[in-house]
Amino acid sequence: MAVLPTEAKDTMLLDLAGLIELGRDEILRANALDLEAARSAGVAEAKIQRLALSEASVAQLAAGVRAVAALPDPVGQVTREQTVPSGLLVRKVRAPLGVVCMIYEARPGVTVDAFALCFKAGNACILKGGKEAARSNAVLAGIVQTALSRLDGLTTAERAVMEHAVTVVSALNRDALLALLQLEQYIDLVIPRGGTELIRFVSEHSRIPTIQHYHGVCHVFVDESADLDVAERVCVTAKTSAPATCNAAECILVHAAVAAKFVPRVLGALQRAGVEVRADPAVLSLAGGGGRGVGVKPAEAGDFGREFLELVVAMAVVRDRADAIAHIHRFGSNHTEAIITTDEASADEFCRRVQSSCVLVNASTRFNDGFQLGLGAEIGISTSKLHAYGPMGLEELTTQRYVVRGTGQTR
Repeated sequence: MAVLPTEAKDTMLLDLAGLIELGRDEILRANALDLEAARSAGVAEAKIQRLALSEASVAQLAAGVRAVAALPDPVGQVTREQTVPSGLLVRKVRAPLGVVCMIYEARPGVTVDAFALCFKAGNACILKGGKEAARSNAVLAGIVQTALSRLDGLTTAERAVMEHAVTVVSALNRDALLALLQLEQYIDLVIPRGGTELIRFVSEHSRIPTIQHYHGVCHVFVDESADLDVAERVCVTAKTSAPATCNAAECILVHAAVAAKFVPRVLGALQRAGVEVRADPAVLSLAGGGGRGVGVKPAEAGDFGREFLELVVAMAVVRDRADAIAHIHRFGSNHTEAIITTDEASADEFCRRVQSSCVLVNASTRFNDGFQLGLGAEIGISTSKLHAYGPMGLEELTTQRYVVRGTGQTR
């Protein structure tokens, strides 16, 4: 995989994108069966939303694959070059990680995104999806295998590699999954993507290095200098556009200096959007009528620092910017935070002091997404600082090694 020609990889990916579009109806039929079975089994609504595919999301899958094909091949890229005093030419070069194992729940689109990124970055991949998406994953994996088998002009060795570029593992019981996580001689990296229980299980039992794609407790802080029109639009849509995603806003923090103006206004907008607010005492006092009339409830223990994954958001008034940052440090999950402000100094301080994987100024938390940030697609959003942090695209699926050229030097 590490030495497949770029042209061959890109040709296959473009063919895959076309096959996904041609197979849209089959994909959606399989997904409908998965959704029906999940609802019958009482699967939580948040997971149902992550499981569901639509015509638009299938089109997005194809677009993501094309975007990956259009990106420069990271394999072999020289990221640093210098001639040292001994006369050696030292280059730092990107190289594939090896074999990447994705273990994920729901999200059948991961089957395509993970494969495309691993393939372009020169990695083989093992894809272990959840049983709730078994039919969808099987159809998507079949389309991937078809695209791999159709590529012409390969050597015998390259053809053999193509046939094993991806391995799709059906649902495993606990013992089988434990066995998979012990195969350190065959697998170089494990990436769990799903609920807290899955990520903890994999992290605790894997003998293979693991990158966590943990829960997203994402904050929007409305600063005292905020444009309140922008603030309202961002706060509402960051919660409502896709409430079951890890980059949806789960907490709104409002500077005390603008709370009297902004809190009643944003509560009304959230009410119209069908969002329930879990409020601290300061927000409750500004809601009127104890807040009940506008879908506001007193926050309980655990509401701050909670990933709701539904049309519920926590809200608090903070004394100042430092108080907001302290709140995020206490309750955040290193995922995504946003500040709404017109003051550059405030924006700069927030970006310096909040060390989450993605920090945004005057934009929605929902933009912490590989496609939106120009990565083509993502294998997930890492909340581990080693070896990758934030959306994982092609570069994050490589490592760097040294290639050194000399003229007979000895030491």
